[in-house]
Amino acid sequence: MAKQTKSNGDQLDFEAKLWQAADKMRNNMDAAEYKHVVLGLIFLKYISDAFSEHYSRLSATKGADAEDPDEYRAENIFYVPKKARWDHLQKNAKQPTVGKIIDEAMDEIEKGNATLKGVLPKNYAREGLDKQRLGELIDLIGTIGLGDKENRSKDVLGQVYEYFIGRFADAEGKSGGQFYTPRCIVQLLVEMLEPYKGRVFDPCCGSGGMFVHSEKFVEAHGGRIGDIAVYGQESNQTTWRLCKMNLAIRGIDANIGWNNEGSFLNDAQKDLKADFVIANPPFNDSDWKGEMLREDIRWKYGTPPVGNANFAWVQHFIHHLAPTGTAGFVLANGSMSSNTSGEGEIRKKIIEADLVDCMVSLPSQLFYNTMIPACLWFIARDKKNHKLRDRRGEVLFIDARNLGVMIDRRHRELTGEQIAQIAETYHTWRAKGSKYKDIAGFCKVAKLEDIQKQGHILTPGRYVGTEVEEEDGEAFEEKMKRLTSELSGQFKKSLELETAIKKNLKDLGYSL
Repeated sequence: MAKQTKSNGDQLDFEAKLWQAADKMRNNMDAAEYKHVVLGLIFLKYISDAFSEHYSRLSATKGADAEDPDEYRAENIFYVPKKARWDHLQKNAKQPTVGKIIDEAMDEIEKGNATLKGVLPKNYAREGLDKQRLGELIDLIGTIGLGDKENRSKDVLGQVYEYFIGRFADAEGKSGGQFYTPRCIVQLLVEMLEPYKGRVFDPCCGSGGMFVHSEKFVEAHGGRIGDIAVYGQESNQTTWRLCKMNLAIRGIDANIGWNNEGSFLNDAQKDLKADFVIANPPFNDSDWKGEMLREDIRWKYGTPPVGNANFAWVQHFIHHLAPTGTAGFVLANGSMSSNTSGEGEIRKKIIEADLVDCMVSLPSQLFYNTMIPACLWFIARDKKNHKLRDRRGEVLFIDARNLGVMIDRRHRELTGEQIAQIAETYHTWRAKGSKYKDIAGFCKVAKLEDIQKQGHILTPGRYVGTEVEEEDGEAFEEKMKRLTSELSGQFKKSLELETAIKKNLKDLGYSL
């Protein structure tokens, strides 16, 4: 494997090289459009690699039929028809009909794999796509092994996919990248929620990163893919396709609903009660059609304002939680303190219902597509849960604004150690026989009456206080004497400099 960079995401050097080469090829095409050109081909290369490896094994096995699709399904590998295999595309990469050949390949794969029906991009033959550059892109992607057993075990494809999704989010800006949640935030949510087993739900699932990391978490802690059941919904069809591909390459079987109306107007998982809700909904969404939902069973704690969907999302999450379920989600900082259009009253009722378990304020510059400061909410349906400590009447506040490292001039990441620090603080506080202790400037447990005194504002900075500075051993009087002496010396030097400047100007014939 290539040498790894210092980035928290442990991204590989070849990812950046692949991005630079592929990005040059997009010419004048919008990143939003080009994203599906590239990711569709990467997906095709992955399933073709996995197929080819198993094909060779079957071909060498007496009595096995290398062209039997069932032989591949049994190994959780996609059967790839002859017209869709990468060597066929590679042979035709320089042909002017290469776009049509790719579209046919995608169509063939969908026909043989029901889970991909209507998912794969099939517009490579369109006139606006430069076929010479498309051929070059095929040659480029062809140099990378993605789907063979060794690279599957290293999750090379997963890293490339996530890297590209993130880079496209950055290139597209706010309008195009709204579905992308940076990996470190997803990791933090998953580490704090610990979705070992049960139903995991994301009603604004974007490209499916929450599900991928939930499955990784389960596997990392000795579980199996399948220990959790995945449910989601997405209103953007192209993003839904991206999600389906992202999950398919990991062998994750998920129930992902799609409709144009979205989760509020057309709840695709209406009867679902999830053990875990994990989400990053659009911040401060003013176009959520709230005027059409004034009377809704989900608004148990108050009708959300038409001009902001934040507390519509919060109540949607609560509505879908099982009796002992927990939710972790990202929201704009304003959700912690806003009193606009009745939001404060809704927040108050949620707090008084003792549903808020933990609040985390995040550092700035974590997102690729917005500068709006964000926070994490953790909701627990049952704070007396027998598996954990009785936390009724308490809320844990964590102020993580000073954490993170800059990975470039505009973007910050939480390190693995910092993610562990925040998650461990939460787990220690919740655990039976808890050894949790408040840390000034970082974490504080507040009682319900403390929050009431603050007007039901949930901003961690109001509770954690300021970090205790170490004493430097210098007495106050001594410090003042030293500072006065230093300032006096600087003033004296300033007067001397002014006198010298005046003398020099006088020598040149100028009089002040």
